[in-house]
Amino acid sequence: MQTEEIQSFIKTHKVPEDKYLKITFKKRDPVFGIIVHSSDCADLEIKNFWRVVTISKIKEWQRSKNIDFSRIFNGQEFAKLAVE
Repeated sequence: MQTEEIQSFIKTHKVPEDKYLKITFKKRDPVFGIIVHSSDCADLEIKNFWRVVTISKIKEWQRSKNIDFSRIFNGQEFAKLAVE
């Protein structure tokens, strides 16, 4: 997916706190989590990279807001985004 498509999805689909994104990839299994914004967000988005906190790390991230609990994914590898 292109950066603009992902940004548009994020703006139009506000993800409630009890829901997650399902990020379906072209060549790997889907990932469930949330896209988070950090100080390097603008730099990453220019290159179509996205910082995602997966379901397994959500509670730790919510307590600390530490970006070390996130992973960076290439938006070009996204096939589809959905709220689950």
